[in-house]
Amino acid sequence: MTNVAVVGAQWGDEGKGKVVDWLSERADVVVRYQGGHNAGHTLVVDGTVYKLSLLPSGVVRGKLSVIGNGVVIDPWALFDEIDRVTGQGVSITPDTLKIADNACLILPIHGELDRAREEAAGGGRIGTTGRGIGPAYEDKVARRAVRVCDLAEPETLRFKIERLLTHHNALRRGLGAEPLDGAALFERLTEVAERFAPYVAPVWRVLDDARRAGKRILFEGAQGAMLDVEHGTYPYVTSSNTVSGQAAAGSGMGPGAVAYVLGITKAYTTRVGSGPFPTELHDAVGERLGERGREFGTVTGRRRRCGWFDAVMVRQALKVGGVDGIVLTKLDVLDDMDELKVCVGYELDGQRLDHFPSGMAAQARVTPIYETLEGWRDSTRGARSWAELPATAIKYVRRIEELIEAPVAILSTGPDREETILVHDPFAD
Repeated sequence: MTNVAVVGAQWGDEGKGKVVDWLSERADVVVRYQGGHNAGHTLVVDGTVYKLSLLPSGVVRGKLSVIGNGVVIDPWALFDEIDRVTGQGVSITPDTLKIADNACLILPIHGELDRAREEAAGGGRIGTTGRGIGPAYEDKVARRAVRVCDLAEPETLRFKIERLLTHHNALRRGLGAEPLDGAALFERLTEVAERFAPYVAPVWRVLDDARRAGKRILFEGAQGAMLDVEHGTYPYVTSSNTVSGQAAAGSGMGPGAVAYVLGITKAYTTRVGSGPFPTELHDAVGERLGERGREFGTVTGRRRRCGWFDAVMVRQALKVGGVDGIVLTKLDVLDDMDELKVCVGYELDGQRLDHFPSGMAAQARVTPIYETLEGWRDSTRGARSWAELPATAIKYVRRIEELIEAPVAILSTGPDREETILVHDPFAD
């Protein structure tokens, strides 16, 4: 059976939640493999809106859902989310949700440090969500993190907390904050340990068993390729790898586990927070895209910056992420526009570039080179076949395919899962 990884191909917020939900009916297992509760997925199922941050989207469909080792988990945020979704009528049990025993935890000290750093940075802040994701990944890489499995070993937990606070209290003193009491943190963690226990498992084994049984596995990414800590607009990025290669490392499966990579991209471009954005619009068109697309972050509620489709950036993201085909979302937001622009290159210091440079200053200085395309007046909202689309809308989609050098596998024409045109079923390969 084909296993599929779904990844964002812009700066996140591309509509992965709907796509993963749509694909989850074809899947047996859904896996989150990176990020934390800084990422938000919105699902609309039979008119009910579900907002997920840590839980894999498969929970809404009753599919086996796995939080992999590559995710950093805030225990209190996780159980708040479980309680909220359960209150909406979704059953979440240890049979339907598995949490990697070797995943690292986000603790209250991480969020405090995250927010303190951003405040101290002033105009140089990078636009984090303030939820502690970055500091948690720092502790993971520095080998001082508290992991899920530590909750079952009180003496190990005490040792880990002591080692962690040796580092963090020094940082806190430098920021003018009071040192923390390890005993209080130990008490808080032991309170959640009992609730964690039924869900904890060596998920690499769970997934290996599923693969051997011929189950279809769907890997659900968070954020987008241009927020990848290595391949994105560094330092205005998240703290994990968001490209498809992380699906293997962040779940405990080998690289051969993913047979098809599906990239998600909007028919225009958005970004939340700070950082370069070559095609950003500061005019009425940008305002219109934001209003029609309801561009507000699922997690933060922050207004998203909007601009024209950047084919150069998306092409680069697809190549770095090994994407086989894309889902083009929010085409309907472009309805009733006389003309549309697509970025086909950049200009930097008098030279034309066909890629997004890595340098921070260069990324800030590039200016877009546009190609103008004809718009359309007829509605694309809710279309379920190519025949229902205006001819100029089809031309727009075909031109994007040419520029990004990848085919459209799925076309999304609205927020409901049925408002979808399937060109190629990723699970069919």
